Amino acid sequence: MDDWSSAKLCDVANLTLGMVLFFSPWLFDLSAGAPWQTASTIGILIAVLSIAALAAFAVWEEWLNLIAGLTLIVLPWLLDFQNSDAMTIDAVIGTIVATLAAFEMWLAHDRRPRLTASH
Repeated sequence: MDDWSSAKLCDVANLTLGMVLFFSPWLFDLSAGAPWQTASTIGILIAVLSIAALAAFAVWEEWLNLIAGLTLIVLPWLLDFQNSDAMTIDAVIGTIVATLAAFEMWLAHDRRPRLTASH
């Protein structure tokens, strides 16, 4: 993946989403506590994983991004966020990150060389 393929564009999108998530407490005036900590921690994680994937693609990075996205979707309900804006932001960004990670894993799986039987 040396060129700017769909997978690299997905990584750039995830990097941007991670940065938006990290800055969302300030951008959207989220309350302190669990919403703030969740956005900061998972935002940094998504951004770092995306930078690592841009530097040298590995499927494990996409698995971790998928897990981070799914965690982001579920955490607002597990931690009982009182701020509906924080719930919406986390759920939307988590859904997009998880979808992009799944798409990248599909692309990586689709690009693997297939063995063919020759007679």
